[in-house]
Amino acid sequence: MGDAMKVKVKDIETLFSTDGYLRPFEREIRRRHGVLQEWLDKINQGDGGMDQFTQGYKYYGLHFQPDNSVIAREWAPGAKNVYLAGDFNNWHWESHPFKKLEFGKWELHLPPNADGSPQIKHLSEIKIIIRNHSDHLLDRLSPWAKYVVQPPKEANQGVNYKQYVWQPPESERYQRQHSRPARPKSLRIYECHVGIASQEPRVGTYDEFADRIVPRIKRQGYNCIQVMAIMEHAYYASFGYQVTSFYAASSRCGNPEQLKRMIDVAHSHGLYVLLDVVHSHASKNVQDGLNQFDGTNSCFFHDGARGEHSLWDSRLFNYVEYEVLRFLLSNLRWWHDEYNFDGYRFDGVTSMLYHSRGIGEGFSGDYNEYFGLNVDTDALNYLGLANHMLHTLDPEVITIAEDVSGMPTLCRPVSEGGIGFDYRLGMAIPDKWIELLKEQSDDQWSMGDVVHTLTNRRWMENTVAYAESHDQALVGDKTIAFWLMDKEMYTHMSTQSDSSLIIDRGLALHKMIRLITHALGGEAYLNFMGNEFGHPEWLDFPRVGNNDSYHYARRQWNLVDDNMLKYKYLNEFDRAMNEAEQRYGWLHSGPAYVSWKHEGDKIIAFERAGLVFVFNFHIHQSFTGYRVGTNWAGTYQAVLSSDDPRFGGHNRIDGNVKHRSDPEGYAGRSNFIEVYSPSRTAVVYARVSD
Repeated sequence: MGDAMKVKVKDIETLFSTDGYLRPFEREIRRRHGVLQEWLDKINQGDGGMDQFTQGYKYYGLHFQPDNSVIAREWAPGAKNVYLAGDFNNWHWESHPFKKLEFGKWELHLPPNADGSPQIKHLSEIKIIIRNHSDHLLDRLSPWAKYVVQPPKEANQGVNYKQYVWQPPESERYQRQHSRPARPKSLRIYECHVGIASQEPRVGTYDEFADRIVPRIKRQGYNCIQVMAIMEHAYYASFGYQVTSFYAASSRCGNPEQLKRMIDVAHSHGLYVLLDVVHSHASKNVQDGLNQFDGTNSCFFHDGARGEHSLWDSRLFNYVEYEVLRFLLSNLRWWHDEYNFDGYRFDGVTSMLYHSRGIGEGFSGDYNEYFGLNVDTDALNYLGLANHMLHTLDPEVITIAEDVSGMPTLCRPVSEGGIGFDYRLGMAIPDKWIELLKEQSDDQWSMGDVVHTLTNRRWMENTVAYAESHDQALVGDKTIAFWLMDKEMYTHMSTQSDSSLIIDRGLALHKMIRLITHALGGEAYLNFMGNEFGHPEWLDFPRVGNNDSYHYARRQWNLVDDNMLKYKYLNEFDRAMNEAEQRYGWLHSGPAYVSWKHEGDKIIAFERAGLVFVFNFHIHQSFTGYRVGTNWAGTYQAVLSSDDPRFGGHNRIDGNVKHRSDPEGYAGRSNFIEVYSPSRTAVVYARVSD
């Protein structure tokens, strides 16, 4: 029959039927798809199907009934007894025992008071009490807790979070006023953290973010925000990556109703809202986390070494446990249904797939790395289930994988045997820019290397391109702006200060790096809050090492708002770059064609979405009459120039000049135009007539 790759198939089932012709990795895809289908069948045949299975939050936790009785349910398979205690029963730990049900489930009914009111009220404090098989009583927070708060220092009640019942009266519940915007064709993501969004040295709030920051994001031309550190985490400095309460919105920034308002306000500005979700691991905290909830070392996690992430000092989920899948899948649905999030960035996908088995990062691209025994297929199966559930529930949902491995099929539909993500992060791109800035002088940069890094992605699997990650903004590292300009940012960023070659170079390269990443690096673009204007200082959360200071755990918006400072130039270019993408749509137009990468001239030229992009990275040489190939005949004009004075440039590009194409072939293209290309300048040309 010949090479299997030449067999024309309509769907994956047809491909799978040709087993004798499949390569080993194709057989592994089939096996994985079969396991996923088995789980889907198992879920659909029990518990009312996937729809009911993924609404575990309606069954577990605390639920008020129409008659004001209260039902509490927990899953604690390793517990000998389970009790509910709180201010409603004067903290008598054993006075209200749960009834043991099948499969490790426990249930408690609390009838209403004699006057018809509920025994437990809004903002009552409660705890789950576990009796383990050594007859020790252990106090825990419910894994399904919706609102948990750390006591203030002056209360002298320790640092462990407390669970408060969130059941406000109808008049105090936020009512959505705006519908969700349409899913963006081109995704321009503003990654943000509500707590550090305040300029004041304190934790910012959901209301402040809605009123002050969302309008900024909209003005900058972004159409999506990716919000970090929403799931409650006891340690603020963990950046939200050590989750303790998966169903609770971080109370540092406000209450659940205020978060709902923030998302609604974002929707009113046409912004999609993505949640940074951490299902790759969980905090080791016991009294205010999931760890040892039922008094055993397993429950939600693997026991033994497989349940420990030594690098992150955290616990790893048991993705083959039925109730763990219910907990995690329901968690995704909770944030979608309750808070109206539009999608998710799945953090730590690489760690889920490899680190739980002790496999480090660093991938050669050999298919044996992706389809061999190194991969945690249980975690892979969970990700497939999650994507299948989310996209079935809501076809407009967006999911993004934080994956550095390059796992094939990660961003192909589950129906094709893929894992179902819509996008993956292009994690090699920010690493490449830092490598160049840190290790090479400008004249050593390889144009071929830059192009390869920006275009090296899997065909038909969408990538989110970004020039720098939030990790680079953290204390101990440097943002691109800091690598470029460092201490000069404190002395020469005034528009009235003496000219500085360091600042001139920094502004020029900062704009070029972002534009070429935006235009060439993927099918979506991401920026971390503050990097759009070159925020001058790192991010350092309050911790013991800095005397719990908030000085660096904030964003200095005053710098970009000051018309006398050069930060405004970077900010305006960022805005213009996004507006140009909105107008021409290069992110959703298909890959670019790179026609030119000249090592001597340090010039890169490519076509995308009917535009011609020209980048001159040369440290001092400008070129007149420079030929640039294009397959589209017509008259071209500059529509975006990094050298424009409003972006801090030197005004060397005349936007009124028309460039008529010549039909003589050049650089493998059917036409060419001649342009002036100043050093350290990026220019985008559009056809203004045929």
